[in-house]
Amino acid sequence: MSVNRDNSEKALLQQIITGDEGGFVGIYEIYNRTIYNFIIRYVNSVPMAEDLTQEVFMKIWENRANLAEVKSFKAYLFTTARNHTLNNLKVAFRSEAAIGEVIAGFVKLRNATEDQILYKDYALFLRKTLDELPPRTREIFKLCREEEKTYDEVAKSLNISRNAVKNHMVRSMKVLGSSIKKEFGISLIFIIAILSMIRS
Repeated sequence: MSVNRDNSEKALLQQIITGDEGGFVGIYEIYNRTIYNFIIRYVNSVPMAEDLTQEVFMKIWENRANLAEVKSFKAYLFTTARNHTLNNLKVAFRSEAAIGEVIAGFVKLRNATEDQILYKDYALFLRKTLDELPPRTREIFKLCREEEKTYDEVAKSLNISRNAVKNHMVRSMKVLGSSIKKEFGISLIFIIAILSMIRS
């Protein structure tokens, strides 16, 4: 951020703190697109991202009195956007359509070079959780999810029943579900996507 923009942003924030809507409009114009691009990486739904973006800025306006104590507005804004998005995803995941959109977004995220850091966070959490599984359960999970084999294919290659494969996958989901309670944050989206993808 340039010195001029930095000074301009500080002035706009001071206006917001005093209740000046002009300052709010100025901050919105600076960060609107950035926050939208941040949110859509999580939800992969244009309407949902647009609504959440508007709601994030409304939260900034409604809580403008807190801005006087904020050292980094950009960090504060992104934290607000992230928390608001994740909270809304908990509700959105009750909808099959919303789940489908998020899963599609995850696939894009996995293949996007610019999002490798975010994907590594997901992958690290998953790897750590999978290490807690029994060897055979972990093997079956990898075959189904990482190698994208069907339950029937895994059953045939391991000489076990399809039902046994499914039982191992259910066990995997129980472990992942337990981990969600301990580690909510950014991993929630990834785990919910996996939960949806393993349905057969």
